[in-house]
Amino acid sequence: MCPDCRAFISINDRVCPYCGVQLGPRAIDLRAASLLSFMPRANLTSAILITINLLLFLIELIVNYNLFHAPPTSLNPSIPVLMGDSNPQLILQFHQWWRLITAGFLHAGFLHIAFNMWALFDLVGEVEQFYGTSRLIFTYVFSTFTGFLFALYFSGASALGASAACFGLIGIMLAMGVRRNDPISHAVRSFYTRWLVYGIALSFLPGISLAAHLGGFAGGFLVGLLGGLPGLPNSPREILWKCLAAIATIVTIHAFLQDFASYRALVQQISLPSA
Repeated sequence: MCPDCRAFISINDRVCPYCGVQLGPRAIDLRAASLLSFMPRANLTSAILITINLLLFLIELIVNYNLFHAPPTSLNPSIPVLMGDSNPQLILQFHQWWRLITAGFLHAGFLHIAFNMWALFDLVGEVEQFYGTSRLIFTYVFSTFTGFLFALYFSGASALGASAACFGLIGIMLAMGVRRNDPISHAVRSFYTRWLVYGIALSFLPGISLAAHLGGFAGGFLVGLLGGLPGLPNSPREILWKCLAAIATIVTIHAFLQDFASYRALVQQISLPSA
């Protein structure tokens, strides 16, 4: 039932077909009713994103063994540079700006990727449920870019990992709590404020880029403020977001093509056989 006009609608409707009000998930879906609520809900998009990150981490391990004969538990420090982390020197001196995208899909170890994939597993499903797939994809890529851009200019150190995108997804959810004034938005704002506080606290641990996290959050929050929740399907605004999501996907693919070319060049420079 629509909370505004009280008309009977489908549970899958994001917009009431009778009064046009934007809808969110039912309150019962947001309630932690049992211990099973600690298990995040998977969907196709989260499975795809996690699979991409896991495959790239597997490639990192293979390259690590082929080039340096190192075990999976010991990732050589050269591997992130070869694979496309946000190395400041290569970005600023050699204009490899695509690294601000590829860095978001690489990880420095098993604990690093396990923590980030757990967060993505939960966040992607929630964001997609409220905002739809197009805004999710654009936010993921855009917040990755803004996160590592912040890391480049405010920390001056290399960074990598999906946590910048995770903070972007937190940001877009909090933006909804700022734009809207209803019970669902209040619950979302309260819940994701805790996510943000815990995430910022963990960002002060050694080896974690606070700048990348803040930049990712800023990117996602900006998308949420400007984009808002989905409107009527196939409206001009929704078609625009589909185009933006397609552009973000194309930019990501182009970044990895550049990454592959750079990897081959770097391997040849250090006189090691290509993996």
